[in-house]
Amino acid sequence: MNQHLARSLIRSLLHGQYQNSTRYVVSSFILKRCPEPLRASSSPNYFFLGVSHLGRHLSSASSAETALSEKDRKENSVTDGAKPNDSLAVNSYWGIARPNVKREDGTAWPWNCFMPWETYEADLSIDLSKHHVPKTFLDKVAYRTVKLLRIPTDIFFQRRYGCRAMMLETVAAVPGMVGGMLLHLKSLRKFQQTGGWVKALLEEAENERMHLMTMVELVQPKWYERLLVLTVQGVFFNMFFVLYILSPKLAHRIVGYLEEEAIHSYTEYLKDIDSGAIENVPAPAIAIDYWRLPKDATLKDVVLVIRADEAHHRDVNHFASDIHFQGKELKEAAAPIGYH
Repeated sequence: MNQHLARSLIRSLLHGQYQNSTRYVVSSFILKRCPEPLRASSSPNYFFLGVSHLGRHLSSASSAETALSEKDRKENSVTDGAKPNDSLAVNSYWGIARPNVKREDGTAWPWNCFMPWETYEADLSIDLSKHHVPKTFLDKVAYRTVKLLRIPTDIFFQRRYGCRAMMLETVAAVPGMVGGMLLHLKSLRKFQQTGGWVKALLEEAENERMHLMTMVELVQPKWYERLLVLTVQGVFFNMFFVLYILSPKLAHRIVGYLEEEAIHSYTEYLKDIDSGAIENVPAPAIAIDYWRLPKDATLKDVVLVIRADEAHHRDVNHFASDIHFQGKELKEAAAPIGYH
């Protein structure tokens, strides 16, 4: 505070913006900051000498403060590329910090995007052959729509199933988020419960996103594939958003058929792995921790658990569509939370 005041006074004095009545007070303040020999001086220029000395004092103090501030900034900064085990932390007035989480073997938990209690072992015993036979007009619309969407995908990706899976997951993670968001807003508007469906659909969206994070580790997308993702997501999100508002039962039915196609694609992926057309590389670390896979898990193990997840999503969305077709609302049937 004193340094700030001193700077202001010196600036005013050097520009001649002072009154005679205040000069004595200012002089006293400045001289108190000067060393003893200078205060004892009888030189008529003592005032300006004091100003000069005080200016140097403030300049050196300001430089020290700047250096200290720069040092603190470097010490407290955390880069995006920091390793999970780094001890760097951001100082916070609010006292917010991530809990000290460890694996079962006592090692530090390396992931910030999910916690150990969000991991699980996929149910590989699920029936992969189940299929909803289209009967009603809306069922047939949904089924034919999905079949048409598969044509350009087959043409573009052919048998590059790693790239196909990456693209598929960028689309598959959208419906759960859209449905969960709209149900959430409906619950707020109508002051009513949702039967757990908001959580179930957002859980599905997060699970699909983890599929994508895993596939990105395995397949480094090219620039034109990234551009395609931006285009497809922008179009699909808006179309599905409008569709869900107009007809939730049709929206869920389409997702159910999309998941059936996903099961087929991952089955073909497994065939190429078994035949040797695709190398059965080690599983990414993120997949091992998320699905609680053995340390020596491979790509085949990852594709198996992802395919099982897609089968569960198939069941959930066909179930949600059936609820609507029976003239009921989702909140009237308990949501299958945790049913990956």
